[in-house]
Amino acid sequence: MQKHSRHFKRRLWYILLAAVIVIAAVWVAVCSLMKTKDSSTAVFMQSYMTNSNGTVASYLKDKPSTDPNIVAGREALSESLGLSMQYALLSDDSKAMQQQVQLLQTHFLSPQHYIRWKLDASGHAQVSTNALGDDLRIVGALLEAYERWGQESDLTIARQITDTLWAQDQKQDYLVDYHDFVHNTSSDLLSLTYVDIATFQRMKQYGLMTDEQYRRYSDLLQHMPNDGTFYPRTYDVNSSEYGYDDTINLIDQLILGIHLTESGQPPQQLVAFMKKEFAQQHRLYGRYDRSTHRAAVDYEAPSVYGLAIQLAIKMNDIDWANQLYERMIQFRTADGLYKGGYVSDGDTHAFDNLMALLAETEL
Repeated sequence: MQKHSRHFKRRLWYILLAAVIVIAAVWVAVCSLMKTKDSSTAVFMQSYMTNSNGTVASYLKDKPSTDPNIVAGREALSESLGLSMQYALLSDDSKAMQQQVQLLQTHFLSPQHYIRWKLDASGHAQVSTNALGDDLRIVGALLEAYERWGQESDLTIARQITDTLWAQDQKQDYLVDYHDFVHNTSSDLLSLTYVDIATFQRMKQYGLMTDEQYRRYSDLLQHMPNDGTFYPRTYDVNSSEYGYDDTINLIDQLILGIHLTESGQPPQQLVAFMKKEFAQQHRLYGRYDRSTHRAAVDYEAPSVYGLAIQLAIKMNDIDWANQLYERMIQFRTADGLYKGGYVSDGDTHAFDNLMALLAETEL
């Protein structure tokens, strides 16, 4: 009887082990399928928003540039490059990340090691300025990629870019919004959305900024005023004054809110305002009057929802993130030629699609 019992237990153990192996194999297969199955927005971006040289086109429709300071048509931005790097990291796709690094080196990175903020569709630059926020996003992505995959060249490029920033892009010991590397002129302002504290933490970790430099930017966020709901947009490095806009761009507020959350200061009042607005209006508008808190425009933007989702996730508010997601995807083309794209009136901006894609992937 005991022998029979031992035999039965052994058989049962083998059956359970086999079942576990089968379940594990199925789970691995499902995860692999999920990982390789591209988002419809990612497919749209690859199919319709990518120039022949691999750079991301700013708009779906081509249009000639009439002002070198304003993006038009199929011109490519360093902003899109940085966001594409972040998507590759979220997707854990080392190959896609290195493709973006190659684009950085081939087209965006100048011989002086500053990042040109804009290129024409063929990959040539007509500008001699950088954009600090884009630079820091790219540096942060390079350092995260180095942490994950150990590609020494990623760390080297990050160091080259930051060395140039410290040497050329400072005023009153602060990095500022841009520097013109031909005319040797710089902005007097530091946009607070550019105080990318998570990137600064990585830079400090790898010796690309000092403890003192890190504290300077951390203090900017810690001592930043708030009008009860909204934050200032700029810091004047000459006068040491924070500057508010009369009309609040919600994209700026959300990016700043993400940086604040990363520094341990989640923007509770801003989120409370957005939740109230969403509950009453069932939407978030792109801009608001700072004094009245009323919408200053009648449009919504997928990028606003994408950033709000990312902020909600950082604040561990997944219910709120899901509500925002349901509204965001109402702007996504469900089928047809531009399936997956956030296309309206036959056109779309890369920023809207990339921010939505990042939010969708993170969620």
